[in-house]
Amino acid sequence: MVIGDIGKFVKRAQELESRLAQVQAEVGEKTVSASAGGGMVTVVINGRMELVSVKIDKEMLKEDVELVQDLVLAAVNEGLRDARKMVAEEIGKVTGGIKIPGLG
Repeated sequence: MVIGDIGKFVKRAQELESRLAQVQAEVGEKTVSASAGGGMVTVVINGRMELVSVKIDKEMLKEDVELVQDLVLAAVNEGLRDARKMVAEEIGKVTGGIKIPGLG
């Protein structure tokens, strides 16, 4: 009977692994948007933690370059935090909240 239980465990682990791979692929296509400076700088980041786009309001280009750089940095960091959170939530739906190293 123990061998049957191990077989069931292995089957469930394989199903979970397959579902996690599917969710990772799906979440990689999802995006989050973040902004800084009251929306003067907006970035979009996908679930693979890739920066997809950066938009800077033309009025910002009249400002000091260091201010623009700081706002871009702030928007990107916020976007990365939001993207990590999104990935963790999607993975958590599959794992039931169990933390799996390397997966969000």
